[in-house]
Amino acid sequence: MDALEKHIIDLDAWLSLPAGKYIKDWEQAALSRLVVDIFGFHALQIGMPQIDALSASRMPHRWQSVGPHTPRASRPATRAIAVVHEFTELPFDSQCMDLVILPHVLEFADEPHQILREVERVLIPEGRLLITGFNRASSWGARQALGRLRDSYFLPKEGEFISPARLKDWLKLLSMEVGSLEYGCYALPLRSERWLQRNAMLEKIGKRWCPFIGAVYMMQAVKRVRGMHLIGPAWKNKKRARVQAVPVANSKK
Repeated sequence: MDALEKHIIDLDAWLSLPAGKYIKDWEQAALSRLVVDIFGFHALQIGMPQIDALSASRMPHRWQSVGPHTPRASRPATRAIAVVHEFTELPFDSQCMDLVILPHVLEFADEPHQILREVERVLIPEGRLLITGFNRASSWGARQALGRLRDSYFLPKEGEFISPARLKDWLKLLSMEVGSLEYGCYALPLRSERWLQRNAMLEKIGKRWCPFIGAVYMMQAVKRVRGMHLIGPAWKNKKRARVQAVPVANSKK
């Protein structure tokens, strides 16, 4: 085991390892399957530029943002970075986004509650939120817990993994209603790419018989506004204002 695998310090480094690629491939496929059926005008992916969560989206305006400390090498060549900003302060107008995606953002943030408050602010009524995270109640989570005792981590060291139940409570306080919860990645927590592929048969078994022990989860939530009723398509009644990002945050790097 080399030094990188023994002392992984962040998500960016971990995603380059076989286990990280395995998780990344599943999330890319799962997100693409979900976003294709979510309609609107404006969609935003915050963080984790190693995947293009909006690649299958039909929305005309799709934004990709990263944090100011994201390594330039991690930024994808396939989609330009639209905005560089602190995740606790989104440079967008209130109620302007139809969809926001947070792939592994909350569990590596110092202020996850503030990030959720900002996301709730920019979402339109009935807007959708997709969140991915590592599942503590899985074989991967168990190996990470044991690794903390020996200072030999399997998952990113700095992550503070949030259980789905806890995340639901946070969203409920923001009037966000959880619509669906999906688990994935049932292979055993192994470092070898060959052995991860050999465990592919566990995907079908785990999904059918033990769906709650997947290594990662994907939660979908909807912003509810009390006393509001949608009547007919919104675009027939009022033209949506264009999203305006803070100019100084724009980056084409």
